[in-house]
Amino acid sequence: SGVSVGIFDDVEDLLAAVQGYVDDGYVRIKLKIEPGADIDHVAAVRDLIGPDTPLQVDANTAYRRTDGQHLARLDEFDLLLIEQPLPEEDIVGHARLAAEVETPICLDESLVSAAGTADAIELGACEIANIKPGRVGGYLEAIRIHDLCVQRDIPVWCGGMVETGIGRAANAALAALPGFTLPGDISASTRFYAQDIVTDPIQIIGGHVTVPTVAGMGFDIDLDVLDSVTTSTTTISF
Repeated sequence: SGVSVGIFDDVEDLLAAVQGYVDDGYVRIKLKIEPGADIDHVAAVRDLIGPDTPLQVDANTAYRRTDGQHLARLDEFDLLLIEQPLPEEDIVGHARLAAEVETPICLDESLVSAAGTADAIELGACEIANIKPGRVGGYLEAIRIHDLCVQRDIPVWCGGMVETGIGRAANAALAALPGFTLPGDISASTRFYAQDIVTDPIQIIGGHVTVPTVAGMGFDIDLDVLDSVTTSTTTISF
């Protein structure tokens, strides 16, 4: 499992946060970037973690088509990928960037269906795919995108959307499919929640997540915790 690190105004604060995640055992670092907080930040983190720890960046649509030469400066840092540099609808722009930048271009927000993913791959805009079940409409569509990417030889990884233990268990199962060849963002539950609503929440042990193997969804609801935070209930009878 990898971890996603937000944008820091101070590089020293960024390095302290990254070192903490490395100490926690995460095997891949993802940095959020934007203009003015990219090249120097990536350089500092690469220097901190060394050449052997996988590093990638996520732009969250912060750049423009004309930023190809600037983003190409990231090539020297041996990144796994640059995630979603342009707005989600700009598939052609991503294809153009992919031709200018050696680091693989990964799509995130642009991918909302298997059909759209196929078009992006065909245009050369998607060299790596981030599959988020919540973004694509569920796990069936996520599996369709996975199968398509396997057929097209496109590496995939599983992104996170701040799920509780319910969604994290399902994401861990999804990420165990053979096409998921890059570390995903299935971080420990404690990173976001002081108390999860499942009895055995996701943990990071030695940089890895254990895929649930029990029957059903792979978790049990902690009913006492759930009751303590429930504000109302509705019963639907058939």
